[in-house]
Amino acid sequence: MEYRTIYLNQYSSKIELTRFAAADVEEAHAILHVDANGELFESQLRRLQLSLQTFMQELEMEGHKMVFMRYFLSDATNQAPLIEQTGRCTVSFIQQPPLDGSKVALWIYTQRGTDISTMNGSTVVTHNGYRHIWTMGLTNTSVDTSYMQTWKTMLSYIDTLKLFGATLRDNCLRTWFYVRDVDTQYGGLVKSRRECFTEQGLTADTHYIASTGIGGTPADPKAIIQMGCYALTGFEPQQQRYLYAPTHLNKTVEYGVTFERATLMQYGDRNHIYISGTASINNKGEVVHVGDVERQTLRMWENVEKLLEEGGMGFEDIMQIIVYLRDCADYQLVQRMFAEKFPDKPCVITLAPVCRPTWLIEMECIAVKASQSEYRNF
Repeated sequence: MEYRTIYLNQYSSKIELTRFAAADVEEAHAILHVDANGELFESQLRRLQLSLQTFMQELEMEGHKMVFMRYFLSDATNQAPLIEQTGRCTVSFIQQPPLDGSKVALWIYTQRGTDISTMNGSTVVTHNGYRHIWTMGLTNTSVDTSYMQTWKTMLSYIDTLKLFGATLRDNCLRTWFYVRDVDTQYGGLVKSRRECFTEQGLTADTHYIASTGIGGTPADPKAIIQMGCYALTGFEPQQQRYLYAPTHLNKTVEYGVTFERATLMQYGDRNHIYISGTASINNKGEVVHVGDVERQTLRMWENVEKLLEEGGMGFEDIMQIIVYLRDCADYQLVQRMFAEKFPDKPCVITLAPVCRPTWLIEMECIAVKASQSEYRNF
């Protein structure tokens, strides 16, 4: 694993980069930040785009192609239309303001050594008999409640999976749900998702899907729900394993929601772990350290660490981190804690309320580690 922080002084920007290579495939996660400099959005965006161009063309990223891009924006409705769509990969825009004072940050995922194309708004990565399908920025505004928008969006995604001979139950590994006004609208999402899952054969007796459900405002003012997904075809069922860390966490179905804490995917040359949105919770489903963001952060880390350990990994294998804060006034403390704990990891801290008001912080991450097994290489 290679970690680098690249400063582009000419653009007042910073790129936090992680690269991992095994066999013939290299993958990289990068988070791009720009200094605010008291500038309007257009100026900050221009510096971000120039930084991305320099990064992809000049900074040892030759041969890498984009898998997905996620923009974190301070005002998605007004800002997203100003961002040019290139069509080179699936892209999402979400209003989760970066708390470093800028108006925009960008998370990108790239690969080298695979075949990458786009189809029906998805990025399709093909290699070694696997097909990785990344689909971001899904919404449906033909209906006007969080319950119905979730249903319609998920049904549309199920139709997309059918194009690849895939199903929600057998092939979807990771989802993200962004909810406008999460404190009032999350309940409709939860009910709709549970019913849709049941219809698709996803139950407490089978499995659910690693997921983040978090406050976030879609660019379309009519959209209450926005969804992003990752699916995989060509793998054996035993390559996938769900992680629970029962000493620290309980199954989410015990308190009425339907997602897995984490998913381990095993390949011949590497393993991936997708950690769902994780907060300060115990194995009874109770919020721990109400009102204390510092202690909630410590407990959150402990929960994530136990999930990683169950999958044979540790903090040193994390490739990227997204942090969600309810209260922007907690930023300085949390930023300092993360900088000390994870000094070399790509990380963005955003303003995004968690699904329970008493949770002050949540994080998600992706980890990778070299392995040797009987399965086909990534």
